[in-house]
Amino acid sequence: MNRLKTSAAVLAAFSVLAAGPASAAGLSTQEKKLVAAAGAEEARSLALLETLVNINSGTLNVAGVQDVGKRLQTEFRGLGFDVRWVPMNEIGRAGHLVAVHKGSGKGKRMLLIGHMDTVFEPSSPFQKYVVRGDIAEGPGVNDMKGGLVIMIGALRAMKAAGTLKDADITVVLTGDEERAGRPLTTSRADLINAAKASDLALEFEGLAQENGKDMASIARRSSTDWTLKVTAKSGHSSGIFSDAAGYGAAYELARIVDAFRREAREVNATFNVGYMAAGTTAAANETDTGAAATGKTNIIPAQAVARGDLRTLSNAQTESIRAKMAAIVSQPLGGAKAEISFQDGYPAMAPSAGSRALLAKLNEVNRDLGLATMPELDPLKRGAGDIGFVGDLLPGLIGFGAAGEGAHAPGETMELKSLDRQTKRAALFMSRMARP
Repeated sequence: MNRLKTSAAVLAAFSVLAAGPASAAGLSTQEKKLVAAAGAEEARSLALLETLVNINSGTLNVAGVQDVGKRLQTEFRGLGFDVRWVPMNEIGRAGHLVAVHKGSGKGKRMLLIGHMDTVFEPSSPFQKYVVRGDIAEGPGVNDMKGGLVIMIGALRAMKAAGTLKDADITVVLTGDEERAGRPLTTSRADLINAAKASDLALEFEGLAQENGKDMASIARRSSTDWTLKVTAKSGHSSGIFSDAAGYGAAYELARIVDAFRREAREVNATFNVGYMAAGTTAAANETDTGAAATGKTNIIPAQAVARGDLRTLSNAQTESIRAKMAAIVSQPLGGAKAEISFQDGYPAMAPSAGSRALLAKLNEVNRDLGLATMPELDPLKRGAGDIGFVGDLLPGLIGFGAAGEGAHAPGETMELKSLDRQTKRAALFMSRMARP
C-alpha cells in the first residue's frame, strides 16, 4: 500500500473512532489499578529524572548522549521491550534508541517519540539538577528528560496493571533532536520506518500551558533555513542609480527582504531574517552565527548576504512560500544578481481530523481522571519537533511530557506536580489505545 493510501486509511479509521460512542464514563477496575500504579511511580521517576538531568547530553556530547541511552535501554529491557542502539557515528551524532514491544496485534500500533539530547553542551555553566519547592531546575529537565521519565513511568504502570502485555508499541528516542545530523534521510530513517508500521504517534515533549491550563497540541510548524546571496557591480558611489553602475548589492538585498515581508506572507507562516551584511565584501562566518562585511562609504557594495528561517503549518505551505521567495529573488535591480537556497530542516505536522479524533479520546481520559478538558494549542505557539518527520504518515498528539518554563535557556524548569498527572494521562490513554 502506498503512502497516500496508508494515510487515507488511517484517517478514515480515526474518523470512525471519533464519531463512535464515547467510552463509558469512569474507570474500570483494571483502570483504577492502572492509575494507582502510575501514582506509585512518582518517587522512582523523580530519582531517574535527577540521574538523567545530571548527565550532560548536549547534542555534540556523544558520550553523554550514549550514557543516557544506556540507562534508558535498561529501563525498556526491564519492561520486556526488544531494544537496539542505532549508531550515527558517520554523521557526527551519538545515535538513536529504538525499542519495540509486541502485543496482541489487536489494538492501535503506537509510536512513542522523544529525544535524549539537550541544547546544553559541556561548556554551558548550567549543569546541575536542583529542586526548589514544587519546581525542579536543570539542563533539559523540561526539554525533555521530564518527558522521558513520564514515558517510562507510564509504561511501568501499564505493566503493573496488566495493560502493557497487549500493547504494540515502538519507541524511537533520537540523540540529535536539538541539532539534527545531516543528511536527514540518514538521521531520521528509523523514525520514518517506525511510523510506516504504526497507527498513531505520541510525542513526549513538554506539556504546553496557557494561564495555568493544560493545552493539547495536534500540530507543529516546520523549521527550515534560507540563505540569500547578492552580487552587483561595484564602483565609485557617485555613479549609483545610473544605468552603467546600477544599484549595488545593498539596495538589492533590501529590496528582496522587504518584498518577502510584503508579498510572501501567509496565515500561520513566518520567516525571519536572522542576520544580513553588505559591502565591498560580505560573507557568513563558518559557524553560521553571523556575517562580516568590509567597505567604504564611497564604494558601491559588490556583495551582500542574509540568512533566516521559514516556519510553516504544512509542507505544502512550505513549498508555496519558497516559490514566492524565489520569484521575488528572480527580478533583480539593475546591475545586480541574486540567488536563494533553502536548507531542509524539520517538516511541518499539519492539523488533521485523525489527530483531532485522538484528542477527543484524550479528553475522555481527562474526564475519567477528573481533569479539565484540554483545548487545542495554537500551533504558532509551538516550535518544530521530530514528530514533523512523520506528520504526513499518521495522526498524533504532542505534549505528553512535563510542564515547565524556560526551555533552551539557563534556569530551565519543570513543574513537579505535572509528573503525576502526565504519567496517569499517558498510561490510561495508551492502555485504551491498546485495546481491540
